[in-house]
Amino acid sequence: MSFEIVEATIPEIQAALEAGEITSQQLVLMYLERIADHDKNGLTINSVLEINPDALFIAESLDVERSLQGPRGPMHGIPVLVKDNINTGDKMHTSAGSLALANSFAVEDAFIVTRLREAGAIIMGKANMTEFANFMTNGMPSGFSSRGGQVLNPYNISTPTGGSSAGSAVAVACNFCTVSVGTETSGSILNPGNLGSVIGIKPTVGMISRSGILPLSNTQDTAGPMARTVRDAVLLLNAMLGKDSSDAAMGTSVGRLHEDYTVFLDENGLRGARIGIPRDYYFEELTEEQLALFNASVEQMRAQGAIIIDPADIRTAREISYSSVVLNEFKISLNAYLSRLGPGAPMRTLRDIIDFNHTRPMETLKYGQVTLMDAEYATSGTLTDPQYLRDRATDLKLCKEQGIDAVMKEHNLDALLFPADFGARITSRAGYPSIVVPSGYTAAGAPFGVTFSAQAYQEPLLIKLAYAFEQYTKVRKAPSLQSFI
Repeated sequence: MSFEIVEATIPEIQAALEAGEITSQQLVLMYLERIADHDKNGLTINSVLEINPDALFIAESLDVERSLQGPRGPMHGIPVLVKDNINTGDKMHTSAGSLALANSFAVEDAFIVTRLREAGAIIMGKANMTEFANFMTNGMPSGFSSRGGQVLNPYNISTPTGGSSAGSAVAVACNFCTVSVGTETSGSILNPGNLGSVIGIKPTVGMISRSGILPLSNTQDTAGPMARTVRDAVLLLNAMLGKDSSDAAMGTSVGRLHEDYTVFLDENGLRGARIGIPRDYYFEELTEEQLALFNASVEQMRAQGAIIIDPADIRTAREISYSSVVLNEFKISLNAYLSRLGPGAPMRTLRDIIDFNHTRPMETLKYGQVTLMDAEYATSGTLTDPQYLRDRATDLKLCKEQGIDAVMKEHNLDALLFPADFGARITSRAGYPSIVVPSGYTAAGAPFGVTFSAQAYQEPLLIKLAYAFEQYTKVRKAPSLQSFI
C-alpha cells in the first residue's frame, strides 16, 4: 500500500478513499499499528486510553455504505479519538481518567458524538487526559491520570504535555488518529494544542453542545476540535454542530451560527485585519527564545498585511486573580452528571469518588485529592455561596466588559494575539473563542504557538486569521517518535 498515513489530512484521505487506494478499515488498522508501536511501546506516549472494540466493524460498514451510496460528507470513514470525559453509549468507558469511574459506562452518546456518528466519523477510541480535567489536586503533572498513566510530549519528553486534553492533542500530533475532540474550561484545549504543535479551536461557550460531557464548570466548559491543520479542525467543527435544546448555553447561538465554516478558510485572511498585542499580559513569563518566536510571528502577520496594534493592553489584566467559580460549579455539575448515568453506575456523587479513592490510595492518590475535597466540603453545592456570586460577577466585569470588550473597542480590533495559550486566562472566563496555531519550535524541540482570540461567535474571523497564518508559515512538523539519547 502506497498511501502515507503520517500527516495525512482529511481531504487527502477522502481522495484516497474515493480512488480506492485505501479503505477506512485499512486506515483504522494503520492507526492501530502506530498506537501499538509508539503509544504502548517505544516511547510509551500513553495518549490513547481505550480503543473502541467495534472500530473495525464500523469502518467496514462505512466502506460498504460508501461503495453503495457514496460518502455522507467529509467526515465519512474518518477515525476520531474523543477525550475520556465525553460519553459514548457503546462498549467503551467514560472515566475522566479516574479509577473511580473505570467501570462507568454512559447510557447514551454525548450530543456531539451522535453528530459525529451521523456524519460518518469512526469513534476509534478514548484519549487519555489529566484526571478530572486537572481538578483533582495540586501538583499533579499535566497529562496524568490514575487510570491511564502519564501522557508524554513526543517532541521532547521533558517538556510538559499541557492539560487537560493532553491525550487528544498528543494523539493527533503523533498521527495516532486523523483528528480528535478535546474539552476546555480554562486552557485545556489551547494549552496542550500549543505544547503539542497542533491546531486547537476553543469555541464560544454555547456554540457546541456540552450534553453528555463530564463537567467541570457550567459557565466555562466547551468541547472543541484538535487537528494538524486548520482545515481539518474546521471540518471536525462542522460535524459537531447542531442545536441541543437540553444545553441552555446554546440559546445564545441562535442566528449566529453557520452551516459550513470552511467558507472562511481564506489565505488572505490577515490582510487588513486589526490585531492587538496585549504586551502587559504576563509577557514576562516568556523566555527570551519564546518571545523571539512570538515577535517573529507578529512580523510574519504584518508581512501578510495585518495591521498590528502593539501594544493593545488589557487595562484589567493585573486585577484578574483567583476565582472560586469553577470550584463551586464542579460539585453541582458533576453530581448532576453522575445522577444521569443510570442505576448501575458505580459512583453517584462526588463524595462517592472521594471515598473510593481513600480505599485505594496507592493507585488513586499518588498526588492526593485536595481539590476534590475542597469542592465537596468547602462549597454548598447550591451556588448560593456569597464568594461564588461575587466572583462570577467580577469575572464577567474584568474579563469581558472591562477587559476584552473594552480593549477591542478602544483600538477597533478584530482580534487579540497572545503567545502560546496565555489568552486562556481571560478568554475562558468571558466565554470567548480562541484558536491556537503552531508558530515554531525552541532549540530543544519544544513546540510554541500563538493564539488568536475574539469576541463571542467570531469564529469565522478567527478561522480566516488562523488559516492565513498557517498557510504562510507552514511550520508544523511531525515528531520523530524516536527514543531520546
